[in-house]
Amino acid sequence: MQHFKIFVELTRLNKPIGFMLLFWPCSWGLAYAYSINQNIDLFIYYLILFFLGSVLMRSAGCIVNDIVDKDFDKKVKRTKTRPIASGKITVKQSFFYVLILCGLAFLILLQFNLLTILLGMGSMIFAFTYPFMKRFTYWPQLFLGITFNWGAVMAWAAINNNISPEIITLYISAIFWTLGYDTIYGAQDMVEDEIIGLKSTSIKFKKKIKLFVTLNYLFTSILLIFLFYDEIGKNFFSFLLIAFILSLTYQVLKFDKNYPLMCLNCFKLNHYSGLFLFLAIYNI
Repeated sequence: MQHFKIFVELTRLNKPIGFMLLFWPCSWGLAYAYSINQNIDLFIYYLILFFLGSVLMRSAGCIVNDIVDKDFDKKVKRTKTRPIASGKITVKQSFFYVLILCGLAFLILLQFNLLTILLGMGSMIFAFTYPFMKRFTYWPQLFLGITFNWGAVMAWAAINNNISPEIITLYISAIFWTLGYDTIYGAQDMVEDEIIGLKSTSIKFKKKIKLFVTLNYLFTSILLIFLFYDEIGKNFFSFLLIAFILSLTYQVLKFDKNYPLMCLNCFKLNHYSGLFLFLAIYNI
């Protein structure tokens, strides 16, 4: 039981916001493809597969991140109790879990067409290099956005077996979404990250952090309005799209870089943002 508890802490399964933020873009891509394909059985089946894949890959990603950052985690108050940093589990044991989780995720990936499999394999480059980005660039959030939202393209390809300008537009809007919410998340650790030499958009734009987050959320909203312009009207889609945009606006107004708990709470609201947009696209 103790080892299971450590595994849960290691993979952050007790903090579902992580794998849900990976899953929502997948659901957007599936819902968008479903609006064309209209195969409800395939849509539900793929929704389940992408959810399981999101949980597995997010869990593996957390472990890789903790292995790479173990020495940094020991110096940050919020992360020093993580299993690897605190010595509850060894790097060798942790890496074994990574192999198992990635193996299971690969079995799920094999259920899709060749294009989706290739896209999934290609995403591994970003997934396993992202943890190193905070050492070299102030833009690790951009790499996270490229990685975390790739599922939207994969989901579209899984149903339509192609890549279209429309899904790329949705993908780019999601990248800006991630740039915004992960900058809010990174604000929790700005002081300690600067001391130990780590970089982030939170630090780069710390004097104008609200403006930076606002611009990213604005670009997200503009791209979505451009993409779904023909669907806007007095309908359920428009109501949900407005709910999505208002949820982003609320975060901008509410978060304060000087209050870490407030930043965390605003970051977590993006779970509902993702849900709103999923329901909106599903109701096209």
